[in-house]
Amino acid sequence: MPPTQVALAHEYLTQRGGAERVVEMMVRAFPGAPLYTSLYDEQGTFPEFRSVDIRTCGINRFPTLRRHHRLAFPLLARSVSRTEIDASVVLASSSGWAHGFRTTGRKVVYCHAPARWLYQADRYLGEGKESDLPQRLRTRSATLALAALGGRLRTWDQTAAGSADRYLVNSTVIQRAVKQTYGIDAEVLAPPPALLPSGPERPVVGVDGPFLLCVARLLPYKNVDAVIEAVLGTDSGDLVVVGEGPDRERLEGLAGGSPRIHLVGRIEDPELRWLYQNCRGLVAASYEDYGLSPLEAAAFGKPSVTLRDGGFLDTVRESVTGVHFAAPTADAISGGIKALDEHDWDVEVLVEHAASFAEERFVARLREVVDQELSVA
Repeated sequence: MPPTQVALAHEYLTQRGGAERVVEMMVRAFPGAPLYTSLYDEQGTFPEFRSVDIRTCGINRFPTLRRHHRLAFPLLARSVSRTEIDASVVLASSSGWAHGFRTTGRKVVYCHAPARWLYQADRYLGEGKESDLPQRLRTRSATLALAALGGRLRTWDQTAAGSADRYLVNSTVIQRAVKQTYGIDAEVLAPPPALLPSGPERPVVGVDGPFLLCVARLLPYKNVDAVIEAVLGTDSGDLVVVGEGPDRERLEGLAGGSPRIHLVGRIEDPELRWLYQNCRGLVAASYEDYGLSPLEAAAFGKPSVTLRDGGFLDTVRESVTGVHFAAPTADAISGGIKALDEHDWDVEVLVEHAASFAEERFVARLREVVDQELSVA
C-alpha cells in the first residue's frame, strides 16, 4: 500500500492553546490528512479535532496521562520514537516531542519553541509557586524526572531535530533559539490570529464592562499573578482571565475573592469573541515565543499591553497596536495599563495590522513548502 501523501503530527492534544490553534489551521490546509499525537483528550482540547482522523501512541490508553500530560514526561520520547508515520511528507507541529516521530518520507518541522523543559526548565516548571499539594507533587515529580533524564533527553532532542529535512519557526525569537540550540537555519512563518470577529458571540455570565482581558494557560511562567496584582492595586476596572491550568488555585487565593477578578476558566469560542469585542484591551505578561493573543485582540480593534520581550516584539507595534512594559511586575503592568487608557487608538489600523497576518498567507506558504518536499520525496 502506498504511503499517505501528507500526514500531520503534534505532541499532545490535551489542552487549548496557541499551538493547538495552529494545528487547526494545518488541518484546514491539508484536509483529510491523519493527525498523529501521543495523547488525545477530547474534552481538554478544541472540539474541532473531533472530526479529524487522530492516531495516538500507546500511552493514550491511560486516562490519567491524558488529563495530566506532565505525568507522561518520562514516557513521551520513547513513545513518540516508537511510532512510525508512513507518509511522503510529515508536517510536525512541535515544541519538544513531535519532531521525534519516525517517518518513512520527508519531515517538515514547524517549531513553536525548542523544549522549554530541557532548556528553560525553571521557567516552565515554576517550582515553588504551586499552592495545592497534588500540583506540588506533580511538579516535583517532573523536576526529579528532568534531573534524572535531562542529559539523555537533550541527546534525544538533538537527534530528533537533526532528523528533519526542513525547519519552520513561528517568530524571530525562535529562529534565533533554533539556530543556537540545534545549529539549524530556519524560515520564519508567523501564524495568523486564530479567532476572528466573524462568528457567533455569547456573553459571559457575570462579566460586564469596563474590563481588561488576559488569555493564558494558568502556568507560573505566564505571570498571570502579576497581572492580577496590578489590577487589584489600581482602579482600572475588572480583569477577566480566560484559561485553565495547574496554577488556578494559587491565583484564586491571590484574587482573594475580589469581585473585580473573574477567573472564567476554559470557555468556548463564542464567549471568547464576546470578551474580545467588549474588553478595553488585552494584558499579557508572559515570556512568549510568539505573541498570538495580541493579534486576536487587534482583529477585534482592541489594543494590547504586553511584556517588552519575546514574540510580542513581532506582533505588537509600540503606540500603534499596543504598549509594552519592561518587566512582569505589578508596578510595570500598572504603568502599561495607564498608558493604554490614555492613548487614542485607531481601530482601523489595529484591524489592518491583524489582517497582515492572514491565514491565507500562512496556509499558502505551508502548502508551498510541503509541495516542494513532495517533489523530492
